[in-house]
Amino acid sequence: MTRGNLYSLSDTSKSLLKQLREPLLVRGYFSSKTHPLLAPLVPELEDLLEEYEIAGQGQVKVEIVDPVKNPQLEEEANNKYGIRPVPFQVSDRYQASLVNSYFDVLIQYGDEYEVLSFRDLIEVKAYGESDIDVQLRNPEYDITRSIKHVLTSFQSGGDLFTSIKKPVVFTGYISARNRLPQPLAEAVDVLAAVLDEVSAEAGDKFSSEMIDPESGDGSVAQQIAETYGFAPMAANLFDSNTFYFYLTLSDGETSVQIPLPEALSREALKKSIETGLKRFASGFTKSVALFTPEAPPPYLAQQMAQQGINSRQYSQLADALGQNLNLVRTTLTDGRVPEAAAALVLVEPKNLNEKQVFAIDQFLMQGGSVVISAGAFETQFTRDSLSAMPISTGLEDWLQFQGTPLDDTLLLDPQNSAFPVPVTRQVGGLSFQEMYMLDYPYFIDVRGEGLNSDSEITADIPQVTIPWASPILLNAEKNVARTTLPLLRSSPGSWRSRSTDVMPKMDENGLSSFKPEGETGVNLLGVALTGRFDSFFKGKTSPLLESQNETAESAEKTEDATGAEVEKSEPVVVSGIIEKSPESARLVLFSSGEFLSDQMLGTIGSATGTLYTNSIQLLANTIDWAMQDEGLLQIRGRGHFNRTLPPMEESSQKFWEYLNYLFALLGLLVVYVGYRLIAGRTRSRYSLWLTANHGGSSDE
Repeated sequence: MTRGNLYSLSDTSKSLLKQLREPLLVRGYFSSKTHPLLAPLVPELEDLLEEYEIAGQGQVKVEIVDPVKNPQLEEEANNKYGIRPVPFQVSDRYQASLVNSYFDVLIQYGDEYEVLSFRDLIEVKAYGESDIDVQLRNPEYDITRSIKHVLTSFQSGGDLFTSIKKPVVFTGYISARNRLPQPLAEAVDVLAAVLDEVSAEAGDKFSSEMIDPESGDGSVAQQIAETYGFAPMAANLFDSNTFYFYLTLSDGETSVQIPLPEALSREALKKSIETGLKRFASGFTKSVALFTPEAPPPYLAQQMAQQGINSRQYSQLADALGQNLNLVRTTLTDGRVPEAAAALVLVEPKNLNEKQVFAIDQFLMQGGSVVISAGAFETQFTRDSLSAMPISTGLEDWLQFQGTPLDDTLLLDPQNSAFPVPVTRQVGGLSFQEMYMLDYPYFIDVRGEGLNSDSEITADIPQVTIPWASPILLNAEKNVARTTLPLLRSSPGSWRSRSTDVMPKMDENGLSSFKPEGETGVNLLGVALTGRFDSFFKGKTSPLLESQNETAESAEKTEDATGAEVEKSEPVVVSGIIEKSPESARLVLFSSGEFLSDQMLGTIGSATGTLYTNSIQLLANTIDWAMQDEGLLQIRGRGHFNRTLPPMEESSQKFWEYLNYLFALLGLLVVYVGYRLIAGRTRSRYSLWLTANHGGSSDE
């Protein structure tokens, strides 16, 4: 009965449950005494878990427990699953107290399990400092995603190491025992036992080493600070004693840091190591190669922050995609896409060289899926200014060849999202700075007809904001033999501009002063293409061979100049050019390079008062579609706070407001008239009864 069947178990979840061959345990850990904002969510979550049990037809066992009342289950939750209570400040009219409360869901299938904490399950929307709304974020998606994860992991391996091709080395950067806090010092022995157990299972596929970064001349500490960003730890803010306790896995190409579990038990440490090892195994989760701009070094980022310059980062995107996918970071500088990748995602590419473009081209020619988020302009925030400038992605000629070039203009749209602008007010000689939400045409609000309802990528996305976009000029002749799927469009009132003055503008009334210029009309902001593509490098020499020849020539010159007698060896390079792609190749293009950045997600979220994730959901849907793994598309966008209302003019707002008042008054009038009629009939009935009764008494 609700839009999108929000409270009904989807067909995706039901079909996944039919794949179960072993009993699935779903256990909810909920404390009877918890935070008052979480308490109303417990029955809703329990009802949903019951739906899973019914749909599982005997294969799903649901348990609802209060760990505080069952010490044995609480000990198991703490030690085996790493589930810990969270302290909440609870107050009523009699007292204020601190309550340790559980709000977790355990999903276990065989020996595989995953835990959803309250941070994974809820979403908070702030209307003011003391007015917040807490709802379940998207519980069916979170639970179904976890079920799929444990099901895939269990089916992929009884033996984890059969799926690992290269030997993996565990390295523990751990200080001497006398420098470690007592819990970590005790954990060293537990960790050693776990490593011995894993080594016995793995054979020659796994080895381990322990290194004290502070031993010797301290060069190791400097090296891991530069390579991984590992800084000395401290037990608390005021503790002068620092130490190292970092755990990593590496196969020589990819390095993974193992997060330290809250419970330093044998089971928890082994689970963390096995989770890290699955990043190197095939068949567990699909791999996606992710290209994003390199983050500045910590010292430079700190300097930029002090100057009020915001550097764009993509940690939220990486964290969200990493929940379901194995992300392989790549720079493409070697001219190749990582072998394990099933899709390539490029976010905000800039000044790509020929080898990098060759890697993208040949990956598409191999039948791979390429997703690109790029624009023709780059913006820069500071404390006092906002500027835009044209940039070169390095893909201009390649996109032109493939029939999807970007126009070198910025798009503005009267249907837009708000931009938070700081406004300073003078009150009694004091200055106060407030955030003012201003209509900003460069923040294109795509919703309704702008989202392709026939596409599984966008069908369940209620709205998405595309900032500083450049229109896609689709070449119909180039794409005549391909399947073209428009994804995002602007409103009919949008217009193009070559001006780089993108500062928010206000008139004397505090309203946006942007006015349409030139022609207005619908513009394409996102498109997906499927079919046969031709290589941009067809008939050309491979850039890999050219770079290798240059390397060889420089090596010869060095030998001649130094006179060193070194045995000359010809470089062996195998590099051809695939000239055509199969019909399964897929190319997706979004015309903004910044709509997925942490900075932009935070800016849009500050206007809505909640964590904004629609952009990330759009990309996650796109990746699932690109890899033809479309199971979770139906339910990814079913969050409570995702269904935003469209912007309205003040006259429309007043119309609907007064119409609501009118309906309320009419409702009261109907109730009053109904009450009067019922009361009149009741009085008449009692009057007749009394008359009849009185008359009977007189006759007697």
